[in-house]
Amino acid sequence: MLQRRPLLKATALSLVLSLNAMAAHAQDSIKIGLLRLASHSPSIIAEGKGYFAKQDLKVEFVVFQAAQPMAVAIASGDVDFGVTAVSASLLNLAEKDVVRIIGGALTEAPGIDGQKILVSQAAYDAGVTSPAKLKGRSFGVTTAGSSFHYMAHKIADKEGFARSDLSIKPLQKVPAVIAALKSGQIDAWSIVPNIAAGLTKGGEVKVLGNVSDYIDGYQVTTIFTSKKNVTERRPLVKRFLTAFEQGVDTYNAALVQKSLPEAETDAIVGMVHQYVYSDQPIDKAAPRIKAGAMLVSPQGELNLASVKDQLAWFQSEGMVSKDLKIEQVVDTSFVKIK
Repeated sequence: MLQRRPLLKATALSLVLSLNAMAAHAQDSIKIGLLRLASHSPSIIAEGKGYFAKQDLKVEFVVFQAAQPMAVAIASGDVDFGVTAVSASLLNLAEKDVVRIIGGALTEAPGIDGQKILVSQAAYDAGVTSPAKLKGRSFGVTTAGSSFHYMAHKIADKEGFARSDLSIKPLQKVPAVIAALKSGQIDAWSIVPNIAAGLTKGGEVKVLGNVSDYIDGYQVTTIFTSKKNVTERRPLVKRFLTAFEQGVDTYNAALVQKSLPEAETDAIVGMVHQYVYSDQPIDKAAPRIKAGAMLVSPQGELNLASVKDQLAWFQSEGMVSKDLKIEQVVDTSFVKIK
């Protein structure tokens, strides 16, 4: 018996090492699409705080310049999850049965600063001093069918002039829209408050009003993934949502409710700064990240009425089939409806 103990010990050790190796490889690798906006902070925070790691998820962020390319990347499987605005591309891919919305993210909420309607100083000096005076003017967007396009038309609808009376200017990337607005090449744009605040400080841009005055309960961005993930990797999707929602809670506490200790908030801002305003030193970037952060829907709640309204707009503009149903767009088995 004494001669067999080393063998038994070796076998036991081998088993332990094998189990540890299996555990080490239990993590699933996922790719998450990002835009370099503070509204994408929950994913960044969830990674930085270890919420994804606790769900056995290893994350790689993939940065995009606009919503539509992200939707295409998710449909192709190059990216697993995205958080961005409803776009024509997203809806058309949903109709092809390759992507699904699984939650709500950035949202307009009463009492919380929201998206601003901006105008160039040149247009303001020429008399565009309110959204009603945007008739006949140009409005910058990233792409036709983007959330910016939707907001522009909702402004026209409520102000009572034809959508065609706004000249929509697709410029592909947010930095290009900013440059065009500051130089007066376009007259107007709408964007989240922290970016708006930075633009108005230079004296080249003015705030005309709030998007919330034109769209009730606007679900600005949504969480989405591929239909394949929804049907074949449901546990992984649920793990992602669990970690993401924890990131949302921390983001809202730090930057919206401002209820966390200053040191903890600063640490969170440091995480976000790796991807947002990363070209600026932290002392300049931090105030911009903190300024006017919009609410992200707690627990991934989705304003379904708002998504339906967006779908109806896309259909009215001929960008999406009139046969597309909301059930093809939203997977309600994941979504918490508000």
